[in-house]
Amino acid sequence: MPKNNITTRRPARTVAAALTVASLVALAGPVATAQADGKDSHKGAKGSHAAKHSGIGLLSLKFVKNRANHRNSRLYVMRDGSPVKSYRAGSGWGEKATEECVVDQGWLPSGSYRIGGYERHHDSKIKGYAISLSDTVCEDKKTARKGLFIHSEMTRDGGRGRDESQRWDGEKDYNSNGCIKLSPDDIKGMYKWFEKNGWPKTLKVVG
Repeated sequence: MPKNNITTRRPARTVAAALTVASLVALAGPVATAQADGKDSHKGAKGSHAAKHSGIGLLSLKFVKNRANHRNSRLYVMRDGSPVKSYRAGSGWGEKATEECVVDQGWLPSGSYRIGGYERHHDSKIKGYAISLSDTVCEDKKTARKGLFIHSEMTRDGGRGRDESQRWDGEKDYNSNGCIKLSPDDIKGMYKWFEKNGWPKTLKVVG
């Protein structure tokens, strides 16, 4: 009888051990596969966590001017050269809106810009959310364009003010003296996206 008991217990232990090994292999499988393939197991995650692990995410901004309607141009957020976000934007005003060498009226000159910083409480003629841009010269190679921003119309604290310059009313507010203008909702939404994905350092203007 003792011998028979020993004989019947051994298979049970063997099966249990095999199941344990199989379970560990199943759990380790995806990680082992990811390492073997050289892929990041966090691929597909969202936000800054993904940016840290994926090795991609070189962000920049691109403004594409619309000569048919300067108030309906597009500002794109670019990742590795491809657009990932798009916003309606305007630049310039009046009959000379598309003449980039007309100071305080013509739209933002084509070219490359450095982004100086991102503010949520800017307090000058431009208030609230404001992205500062480097100075430039227009296509005549001598007319300077300075004090350039990407901004909206709002109060210093991001609210809707009483003065026209601090109150977004719609279509006409896409006019600017050369800056790029977005609606309050769009620029705030863009900041939230940047918080999760990273902050672009350059802007390219074409069109």
